[in-house]
Amino acid sequence: MIDQADDAGIERAAALLGSGQAVALPTETVYGLAADAARDDAVAEIYRIKGRPSFNPLIVHVRDRAHAETLALFDERALDLAERFWPGPLTLVLPRRDGAPLAEAATAGLPTVALRCPAHAVFQAVLATSGLALAAPSANRSGAISPSETAHVAASLGERVPLILDGGPTRQGLESTIVKLEPEGWRLLRPGPLPLEELIEALGSPPTAEAGQGIEAPGQMASHYAPSKPLRLDAKSGEKGEWLIGFGEVTGDDTLSVDGDLAEAAAHLYAALHRADASDRAAIAVAPVPDGGIGVAINDRLKRAAVR
Repeated sequence: MIDQADDAGIERAAALLGSGQAVALPTETVYGLAADAARDDAVAEIYRIKGRPSFNPLIVHVRDRAHAETLALFDERALDLAERFWPGPLTLVLPRRDGAPLAEAATAGLPTVALRCPAHAVFQAVLATSGLALAAPSANRSGAISPSETAHVAASLGERVPLILDGGPTRQGLESTIVKLEPEGWRLLRPGPLPLEELIEALGSPPTAEAGQGIEAPGQMASHYAPSKPLRLDAKSGEKGEWLIGFGEVTGDDTLSVDGDLAEAAAHLYAALHRADASDRAAIAVAPVPDGGIGVAINDRLKRAAVR
């Protein structure tokens, strides 16, 4: 059921979450499939609905920094990042606090927890009404194109999810930036709407290393965000049987941004991929996107989507 994100819809979502069910909620990044992060059965429902591998941890969404500090240990760097960028599209991977009320599956058995304070008013209202910390990966089948509209959630998950709250198209359109803070420095585990340059300025140093080989946070699997059709990158023109997604001067059947605006491209990326996947063409091609600022995150998603 798709419901309006009014007071009644928020109350209905909170009641379902309190009973251990999963519901789809809008965030400023993408739609999330949320459930009570403290309950094993509720978190298991997320994995069941998505068909998600159990070794892939989830992001836990909280009301504010005080709520987050009941779940994880914050050093001065983490406190500063939360002050600067929360609520917003930044996920912090921090040491899990002893005794924190979190299902083991939410952290995939890791000693860390991925935490985010979302900026979307609807998600915040559900957090406040339910009183819960909510584990919430993207509301789609595991590995498939992420949802930036309610129609994407419904098409991907169908009747497996009992409620989708309609908050309209998401504003930023890409999953959050994920940072892991470590004693010797910090690492960027997933690029996102918060650019690397702003993180370097805030932390006073560049990342100490690339993300490791193990899965430490969502979005690190080699194949992810993928359409059902073959995807060709850096295409200056479309070939026979391809649906071309343009950018800037490269025009096609669709476009991420006519003006070459990277923020607009990020917001349009998943919707464009969904349209291409639903077209009558056998394959998809995407025009080159500059690899700077949020373009790094766009290209990260496209490269993973192209892995077969």
